[in-house]
Amino acid sequence: MNPNRRTLVQGLSAAALAPLSCGAFAQAGGLKISHQFPGGTLTEGDFRDRLCRKFAAECDKRSNGALKASVFPGSSLMKTNAQFSALRKGALDMSLVPLSYAGGEVPETNIGLMPALVPSYEIGARWKTAEVGKQLSAVLDKKGVMIVSWIWQAGGVASRSRKLVTPADAKGLKVRGGSREMDMMLKEAGAAVISLPSNEIYAAMQTGAMDAAMTSSTSFISFKLEELAKYLTSGRQRTYWFMLEPLMISKDVFVALPRAQQDLIMAVGAELEPFGLEAARADDRTAAEVYAKAGAQVYDMDEATLKSWQAIAKATAWKDYEEKNETCAALIKAAQKLL
Repeated sequence: MNPNRRTLVQGLSAAALAPLSCGAFAQAGGLKISHQFPGGTLTEGDFRDRLCRKFAAECDKRSNGALKASVFPGSSLMKTNAQFSALRKGALDMSLVPLSYAGGEVPETNIGLMPALVPSYEIGARWKTAEVGKQLSAVLDKKGVMIVSWIWQAGGVASRSRKLVTPADAKGLKVRGGSREMDMMLKEAGAAVISLPSNEIYAAMQTGAMDAAMTSSTSFISFKLEELAKYLTSGRQRTYWFMLEPLMISKDVFVALPRAQQDLIMAVGAELEPFGLEAARADDRTAAEVYAKAGAQVYDMDEATLKSWQAIAKATAWKDYEEKNETCAALIKAAQKLL
């Protein structure tokens, strides 16, 4: 082979094997969106998967194909608990993941599932533009992550052995709370806590390793826990369980994109928030219906019961979080201004 030609071929091969920059990757191969929830279509299935698919479709449509995205459901691209760290490093483009899953890495994010701190969807929706939302966004920005869509979900408790409605009911049960702070409240009420991602709840409950699980209404449906649970405490009226499950993007990936694509991502993300809100509300109602139809006893929480849980949360989880560092103290103080 001609030496000059050999050099050219070797150079082209090296270029082909070299990693693409974030901007080049996003334009050539499209953004990859990871989540842990069951996959579906634009119109059917878990609304969190549908939201991601709607996001991808709108970005493709409005950019005339310049900005494409692919959705990878069911932890098919990346393990559940690895997603946030990968976002920070730019190893993952986007993810819809419960924010509190990052609590071991970034303790401030545990405010995303703080028991009884968000008592309604209305208050949750105010976080984005309120002081607490701005502070939380600043924390995430420093860690290399940006929120594209603010999504809140109510949840409750599914149990096999007996109902779990009041604090007294928790004594002696093995319960999955969903966050360190939720676990602290449960421990104070007398429960033993189990820590695992929501997509592992079914197996743990099936084997008897866990008696009850707290998770979102949507996960109660998607993970088919009605096949195992005999009792459901619904989140359709009031609950101490509100989780922030945002659609997020790696800051490294975002800043490498053209400004027009950055603006498009944030615009589409904001426009999808009403869809997320209404879908979450609908799932609160649907979960209760699904479990009742399966033969489970369904309970709604009254105001007095919610206040009793909130009192425990204030003395345990809220206090512990506030004492972690100055940022956590500022965040929970700002959040309480909305109550």
